[in-house]
Amino acid sequence: MLCIIRVTPSQKLTLILDRYIIREISRPMLLGLGLLVLVFTGYSTAIKLADAAAGLIDPSTVAKLAFLNTLIALEVLLPTALYLSVISALGRLYRDSEIAALQASGIGDNRLLKAVIKLALVVAVIVATISIFGRPWAYKQTYQIESEAAAGFTIDQVEPERFLDLHNNQYVLFAKRVDTEKSILGNVFMQGSDGDKSKVIYAKEARLLPTEPGEQRVIEFKNGYSYLFDNTGSKDVSLKFGSLTMRLEENKKAAAYRRKATSTQDLMTSKKPKEIAEFQWRLSTPFATLLLAMLAVPLSRSAPRQSRHWHFIIAILVYIAFFNLSGMARNWLEQGKVGAFPGMWWIYVVAGIVFILLYTWPRLKRLNA
Repeated sequence: MLCIIRVTPSQKLTLILDRYIIREISRPMLLGLGLLVLVFTGYSTAIKLADAAAGLIDPSTVAKLAFLNTLIALEVLLPTALYLSVISALGRLYRDSEIAALQASGIGDNRLLKAVIKLALVVAVIVATISIFGRPWAYKQTYQIESEAAAGFTIDQVEPERFLDLHNNQYVLFAKRVDTEKSILGNVFMQGSDGDKSKVIYAKEARLLPTEPGEQRVIEFKNGYSYLFDNTGSKDVSLKFGSLTMRLEENKKAAAYRRKATSTQDLMTSKKPKEIAEFQWRLSTPFATLLLAMLAVPLSRSAPRQSRHWHFIIAILVYIAFFNLSGMARNWLEQGKVGAFPGMWWIYVVAGIVFILLYTWPRLKRLNA
């Protein structure tokens, strides 16, 4: 049975207008996203190359780690590119009087907003997929690579009379002599932090004990002194030892990696504040994408032939304020200052109210005039 769908002239005009607006936004969005990804990937690669040069990771894993970091960053880069593109595209339409022509034809702001929302929903679905599934997978892969690199760290990578950072700068190791044949370090100095206390160890000899991937690094010291300095008071402790085994405690970054690598399904039932914050962050990114795109519509308004620089400055300030408040809300939730409700959701209520005020402001002015 053949079904014929008739499209009215007004519906055809709406489809053409939607395609035109989406095309005008998509072009700068793809270009901007490409530039953002290029800059971020270059920066991430430079960081990892420095780690590879220091012998902390295998040079062959630099490209993979840079890719994983970029994948994680896409949950922020995509909404950013969309937001700036809406500001840019609609700002040009206002400046070239195209919006004025559409309004004279009876096409109002609601039509523009609907077209923007259509594109924003597609981007929000992509961001949600990255945040809910791609983010934990990428962190899991990153943590596994870095754990294997830490476990595979050998005495051959220690250079005599050079300071070496371990566990993401949590510990500093210095050895005056390195005997690779006997796997022994001579005249060893190690400094690390233990909460509010600083730990310093000096020993005549030390060696790295073998570990499996994911296990904490263990160092055995022989014939030396251990000092524990209280940074907040005078309760310092010194110890002379013949043999001392030190386990390098897991730092905050590794703990955060494990939390971020946890599947979204497992986080859903967690009662720990930090895991609740991670779960709400993953769910909130698509809402942030949609809200930012909607906020960009009223922020892009300008008079014909008016400079758009002022609107870009305001848009950037709104963007900075939004993500700073999101970060603050996330930190409050991690620290237990707020509960799972309102959690991080209050920032989106505030952003929604700001959007309604900005969007309806011209109508309110006309009513009060």
